[in-house]
Amino acid sequence: MSVIEEMVKDRDSAVKRCEEAYAEAEKLQDTLHDVITFVDPKEQLEHLPENGLMRGVPIGIKDNVNTKGILTTAGSAILANYVPIYNAAIVDKLKDAGAVCIAKTSMDELAMGGTNLTCFKGPAYNPWDVKRMTGGSSGGSAAMVAAGTVAMAIGSDTGDSVRKPAAFCGVVGVKPTYGRISRYGVVPYASSLDHVGYFTRSVKDACISLQVLAGRDDRDMTSSYRPVPDYLAELNSDLHGKKIAVIGNVVENLGNQDTLKMFNDLMDQLKSRGAEVDVYQFDEDLMKAILPTYYLIANCEATSNDSNLDGVRFGMRQDGADMKEIMTNTRTKGFGPLIRRRFVIGSYGLFQENQERLFRKAQKVRRLVVDAMMECFKSYDCLIAPASGDIAPLIDEKQDQDQLSEDYLVAENYMAMGNFSGCPSMTVPMGFEQGCPLGVNLTCRAFEESTMFGIARAIEEITGYEDLHAEVK
Repeated sequence: MSVIEEMVKDRDSAVKRCEEAYAEAEKLQDTLHDVITFVDPKEQLEHLPENGLMRGVPIGIKDNVNTKGILTTAGSAILANYVPIYNAAIVDKLKDAGAVCIAKTSMDELAMGGTNLTCFKGPAYNPWDVKRMTGGSSGGSAAMVAAGTVAMAIGSDTGDSVRKPAAFCGVVGVKPTYGRISRYGVVPYASSLDHVGYFTRSVKDACISLQVLAGRDDRDMTSSYRPVPDYLAELNSDLHGKKIAVIGNVVENLGNQDTLKMFNDLMDQLKSRGAEVDVYQFDEDLMKAILPTYYLIANCEATSNDSNLDGVRFGMRQDGADMKEIMTNTRTKGFGPLIRRRFVIGSYGLFQENQERLFRKAQKVRRLVVDAMMECFKSYDCLIAPASGDIAPLIDEKQDQDQLSEDYLVAENYMAMGNFSGCPSMTVPMGFEQGCPLGVNLTCRAFEESTMFGIARAIEEITGYEDLHAEVK
């Protein structure tokens, strides 16, 4: 029985469990710094539904998800005083299922980042080694789950912002199919790439969580009409007949041979369980183009989406002599340096004279990447590769990483393929180095989450990393 199943079964302990989780989160805050706003569970506990798949389960929610009457900053000073007047669709779904939110979690500013170092409240720290980063942008949620404080936490994933923190923090991180979960009420980053995702400590709990979160929402026109399966009932770890493609470009660019050996050993064990595992090569130039393509599309869309953060309609406001000066002063002081740089890139890409040369070209490259994935999926059920070449970087060493090196360009950025295509993708723990976790990433065809969960469950059975969590020091 999974953690969530055990909690739901133990109905009598719901109040005590959530209050203890809240107290534990407060206790760990000075060490992990993974929370932006604590949410007292008392009122929620007074209105628990009689039944629900997550009744009495303490959870965290990333701070770019609107929560009515509760501060929602998206990790940015420009929204430091923003209190929504409505809930995001997923907040209502979680409430109806009986989940109890105890925290709005730390995140990179406006979800733009992969470190969780750019939050206006300061960085979040990795529960396995607090000198190391959590990854981002959903690092606070990953840290809460990894520390054992909550059973599930919401994140968002635009490039790998759930799956990379999951790898660094040793938990399960899921980005479902585009449209599987409504994004209504989630502060947007890049609308064609954004996915609601989440973290758990087991594949079974990942199945339960998706059943709660998924479904059509007329307020989000990109959400799917497809029926929501009972993912837990369909969970099947039998690998006979499954064809798995190892992304050769990624493993060939891994600099850490210990990670490569760990991954290859895992592939051998998948074969021994009946899976057909082959190395599959994508065009190398196409793989190297993923990161610049992602940056251009994401930053252009973000520049458009965040144009309403001007200090006039809501959020923090700086004084000025006229409307233009108010907006200029607000955005200059309200955004951190990384965000301002990204808006410069996005604005440049959206200049009329640059749209065809840059933005439209990036969209064409994205289509080539997706076409290459679809060609692979004609023969294989799943794409697989290490989620990261190394354990979480030391916070003080991040700036030394060469982002244009061959290994970083491909091995650390390929997971954006799942956002380009909208295909479901997830990371599960694979092993440990230096006492810190490493993860393996799986991507399957659109709406084939059940297949993805089955292969992930087989990996979990092989590694024994179910309900993995850190003893925070």
